[in-house]
Amino acid sequence: MPSPTPPSTLRILEVATGVAGPTCGRLFAALGHEVIKCEPAGGDPLRAQQPLGPTAAAHGFVVLNADKHSVVADARAEDGRATIEGLLEGADVLITDLPPSTARACGLDPAVIAQCRPGLVVVSVTGYGFDDGRSDRDCDSLLAEAYGGMANMIGDPDGRPFTLAGEQAATAAGFVAFFGAGVALCRRQRDGLGGVVDVAICDVAAYMDWKSDISYGVTGRAPRRKGGRSGRWRIVRAADGWVGVIYQPGQWDALVKLIGDPRLSDDTLADEKTRSADDGWWAAVTEWAAARPRAQIYEEAQALGLAFGLEVGVEDLARSPQLASRGFLRDTPDPETPVTGALLRSDAIGWRSGRAPRLDPGAVPRWPASARAPNGAASPGRRLRGKGTAGDGPLSGVRVLDFGTNTAGPGVGRLLADYGATVVKVESPDQPDIFRQSVPDGAPPSPGGSAGSSPMFESNNAGKLGVALDLKSEAGQESLSRLVAGADVIVENFRVGVTERLRIDYERLRRINPRLLYLSLSSQGQDGPEARRRSYGSTLDLLSGLASLTGEPDFPVWSSGDVNYPDQLVSLLGAGLVVSCMAQGLRPAHLDLAQLEVASWTLSDRLAEYRWSGRAPQATGNRRPGRTPHDVYRCHGEDQWVALSCWNGEQRAALAALVGIAAPEASDERWWWEHPDAIDARIGAWTAGQAKDTCVAELAGAGVPAAPVQSAAERARDPHFLRRRVFLGEGRRLKGYPLRFEGYEPPSPPPAPVLGAHDRLIAAGDWEDWATFVEQRRPPT
Repeated sequence: MPSPTPPSTLRILEVATGVAGPTCGRLFAALGHEVIKCEPAGGDPLRAQQPLGPTAAAHGFVVLNADKHSVVADARAEDGRATIEGLLEGADVLITDLPPSTARACGLDPAVIAQCRPGLVVVSVTGYGFDDGRSDRDCDSLLAEAYGGMANMIGDPDGRPFTLAGEQAATAAGFVAFFGAGVALCRRQRDGLGGVVDVAICDVAAYMDWKSDISYGVTGRAPRRKGGRSGRWRIVRAADGWVGVIYQPGQWDALVKLIGDPRLSDDTLADEKTRSADDGWWAAVTEWAAARPRAQIYEEAQALGLAFGLEVGVEDLARSPQLASRGFLRDTPDPETPVTGALLRSDAIGWRSGRAPRLDPGAVPRWPASARAPNGAASPGRRLRGKGTAGDGPLSGVRVLDFGTNTAGPGVGRLLADYGATVVKVESPDQPDIFRQSVPDGAPPSPGGSAGSSPMFESNNAGKLGVALDLKSEAGQESLSRLVAGADVIVENFRVGVTERLRIDYERLRRINPRLLYLSLSSQGQDGPEARRRSYGSTLDLLSGLASLTGEPDFPVWSSGDVNYPDQLVSLLGAGLVVSCMAQGLRPAHLDLAQLEVASWTLSDRLAEYRWSGRAPQATGNRRPGRTPHDVYRCHGEDQWVALSCWNGEQRAALAALVGIAAPEASDERWWWEHPDAIDARIGAWTAGQAKDTCVAELAGAGVPAAPVQSAAERARDPHFLRRRVFLGEGRRLKGYPLRFEGYEPPSPPPAPVLGAHDRLIAAGDWEDWATFVEQRRPPT
């Protein structure tokens, strides 16, 4: 890989602990920027959180803090504030997760800092947003996924909601913070102004569950979790594990061929509605699968074009030929370096995977000599196109060709369009984006069929222009060449091999435009023995190890097609890498981001645990190291739940007083860790007779971090999400925004294009005309 030193090294000051903020800082450090991490005297608490490595360096800390410099500088102490103030004078980006009241008391209010330093980008990551008093309370992924609604969609319909394995909401919030920082750096590159990026972890969890918002908006019914035992896609037992049976309605014949059971040849089953109404035919599938090894099922299904997945555990990941061939997993001899290697593969951009810093109270707080002095101004020759005027989006002047299909690629295009880029969606007139026909359960078919715009397609493609090109024809290739010649960015998430067949691969398009930034979001990466496999988000839930570690050990739990969490996650990181490269002038470049690797990277601490202990981690329900109790509890009413997460003895003592746990148990710290079942029973007895909102209010009043598990209907009525525009409801239900950027409120996007809607406009005009046309189409806000 190329040298991981960008042409213009940024200085990143990180005043953050735990997962979300350090994830953002880790991405900057991996790309070669200088990151100084400010820690309290005892160090980031993540340093001591299980599981620990052979040198007592916590695996989670190593993953998120490799290649950073560490200094002891506690914002709550006078000398620490002085150190932070000194480092701010040389910083390009500040990442902070200080609670609002603490930040204000310490003189580190993001808005005040940004006002005093106009060229500085300030990224604030909190539980509920910097303008919400609840962000003074502790918040983790469980609470964010509960309040944001994603937990309501994870698990079996008759069982409890689950948080996804790992700290997924916090990790995704780190990706959003990285994207937001890149957007702000793009504006700084153009106008010399930084700004404040405000990320709420619960907003990110809600944003990831946008499909539920659309379903509720269309049908009037809030969807619920389906688990893997029901629905059109299911998890079934194989002879040696579990496989995901995943197919599109048009692939029924391929599924019948794979199973080879006469019971599936009944002509009535050729109709999707019939199959959904009477699922007795699934018996033939489960009997067939139970007699075969999961790897055989996976291989045979993939050979027929079916995107089946097989459940993969951590030990399987560690032996994966695909991950090994791409260098994603490293056999490092040093437990203080990550076991996961490059998350991004590129011909132009490197990725560092060095050591995590040890806590050194004597470390001198100064910027390394390799970091450039920031000035907040655009570097010569690296300006974004266009001068920019008041009201322009931060990405105004950026030109994107979006070849994406379904979720991951179009999700990147939508994010770029939201912040001002001109995005042209390119589709085949004969095989348009399959998402055009995707509608929520119980909703009528999409108007206009495959040429129309379904509610799901609308959310991922609003704000774009649309063109239909027959890339197999010379005329289509000529039109494409003209588009490519004026573009900055290409986004595609095709199966490997498709771009070469369509003649839109990186090498070919770079000959047309030598300044292209080309983002590939394939299932498993551009090379390796499994590169040409097919997948959906549910496939990747299984293949990445995520499903094996979510829920209880007896049955894998996926995010399902109703959430498709891996697809949403990779779109956030893909968009972040695009804006980071644009801000740095890193072009040409081919960014090879494997969806499988992005999802597996979130489990890096589990992979490190297996590497250094030889023990394969197992699913633990909602319980997590470092916090207890940490679970959801049933309240009065149907499917009503409250989540709570205790971080310290003070919170546990308050909980004990509330639910009736008396001394000596309440004051015995060991008892809390050694008797989780008994504790859960006592908490559950207290919550069962009360309304969910009453439980939340009493827990919050006692100082116990808690959140309601919300449905899409409850989320739609919640003033928090309305105010922060996490979804849009102005006339039509749309996915909204995962962050807030001071100084720029994205206007409501124009409608998604029907197939070929702008063929004539694009044939007759150029990129400048199209940008103007997009602005004219925006509905009034």
